[in-house]
Amino acid sequence: MANKPLFHYQNGSVVSNKHVFGRRRSSAASQRKPILMPLLCGMMLFCLGMLSLFTGQMASDLDRYSQRFMKQSLFNLDENNRGPIDIWESEYAKYFYGCSVRSATFPDAIREQSPNGYLLIAASGGLNQQRTGISDAVVVARILNATLVVPELDHNSYWKDDSDFVNIFYVDWFISYLAKDVTVVRRVPDKFMRSMEKPPYTMRVPRKSPPEYYLDQVLPILKRRHVLQLTKFDYRLANNIDEDLQKLRCRSNFHALRFTEPIQALGQKLVKKMRQMANRFMAVHLSYIGGGDKERYELREIRWETLPDIDAVGERRRGKCPLTPHEVGLMLRALGFENDAYIYVASGEIYGGEETLEPLKDLFPNLYTKEILANEDLKPFLPFSSCLATIDYIVCDESDVFVTNNNGNMAKILAGRRRYMGHKRTIRPNSKRLSPLLMQRDQMDWNTFAEKVKAVQRGFMGEPDEMRAGRGEFHEYPYSCICEKPASDIIAAGNNGGGDGDHHQSRQFKENEGLRKRSNEEEPVLGAKEDEDVFRD
Repeated sequence: MANKPLFHYQNGSVVSNKHVFGRRRSSAASQRKPILMPLLCGMMLFCLGMLSLFTGQMASDLDRYSQRFMKQSLFNLDENNRGPIDIWESEYAKYFYGCSVRSATFPDAIREQSPNGYLLIAASGGLNQQRTGISDAVVVARILNATLVVPELDHNSYWKDDSDFVNIFYVDWFISYLAKDVTVVRRVPDKFMRSMEKPPYTMRVPRKSPPEYYLDQVLPILKRRHVLQLTKFDYRLANNIDEDLQKLRCRSNFHALRFTEPIQALGQKLVKKMRQMANRFMAVHLSYIGGGDKERYELREIRWETLPDIDAVGERRRGKCPLTPHEVGLMLRALGFENDAYIYVASGEIYGGEETLEPLKDLFPNLYTKEILANEDLKPFLPFSSCLATIDYIVCDESDVFVTNNNGNMAKILAGRRRYMGHKRTIRPNSKRLSPLLMQRDQMDWNTFAEKVKAVQRGFMGEPDEMRAGRGEFHEYPYSCICEKPASDIIAAGNNGGGDGDHHQSRQFKENEGLRKRSNEEEPVLGAKEDEDVFRD
């Protein structure tokens, strides 16, 4: 045992205890032996180390590549894939689901008796724009540990709608659904208001302010004044925040905001009528202004005092303008929709009226609106633009395919909801590339035009792989609230002959059941909103 070498590492060198502690030998062989043996063993260890490092890296690479291959084999979301797209539904939607359940580490809300104060919110803009403000207000109340007073809707904007929150949304559901996240009350108690020495403090926070701003700049004022009102509250919270807060955003937007029964009933009635005529239908949201001198003059009269002088043709060529109804029809036909498809047109009053819609009707004769379908049932809602917008929203949400000609608030909110609810087909024009193509359509035959449209629309069809963290507005891309079904569940479903609906039986999918246990009522169906004008930020 005394002759067995024991290795010690000194300054990176390998040294034998025979050389250090052994007897000195006079022969050359005996002098070389203590050196050659450690050297040989050291080289062996070095080679083994390099081999281990190489094989470990190779195993890691193999694992990563196998995972990538597995994912591509299951979802086939490779960006280089140029196969045909199912225009009515995404082949890969069944592998994803909305997930916004509270985490175990997200504490319950502080009761009204011990918060930092009452938070009043004055929303701004059209109803869809206000919806983003309401959802963000819930999160801000949570950040500030404040009691949220039911938000006040905008009565002074272009839409001139006197509807209050209670006229649009089911208030009791909103309060009870969010009870574990944020304390919500209908109003500041009268006794508390009478005891205040000063009226509520009013302020406007910068757009897309991070949580730190609210803690540093808003919270001290709330603690000092006890009642604080935030005005013009739209897009006033940062896009990227903590994941638990993002999920609260989703619970507020996609679950807590439920429409009143009369609005919901009429919206579902229109959906039923569309389903009776066709097994599946499209909803097209149009927001169109021509952009010429006549239109600019009339817009100054009814909405804006000043408008910039712009080159309408140049702006359209650069994709800065909404597609015309005719161009929307051409895009849909080029994508492969037949002229016997049924379309529900969701919009306010389109500039040019029926004459503007006529080219779309020529391409798709089965064209319907809420005015056509609802008849007398629509009369009670006619004075209220927000109520009319909610009805459009419900039908668009329930449609098999949702198409928009713009990137306004209604388009964004609906796109986000449809992703959350199962990546239902949602088509928005790739205007930057599509607009110049549409302007050159007379210079090519139909087949060439159709192939080019299909090519430029890839990435704009509502596929799951369009969802990337940090892309766009969170309300449009709610990435923190979209979960991927485990590969093992997908394989098991395939082995059992499962169809597209099998993902609802996923173990993880059942997370959402927790969202419904707060009430015996069925899951709320989200509703509508009026779209902010596409020329506004």
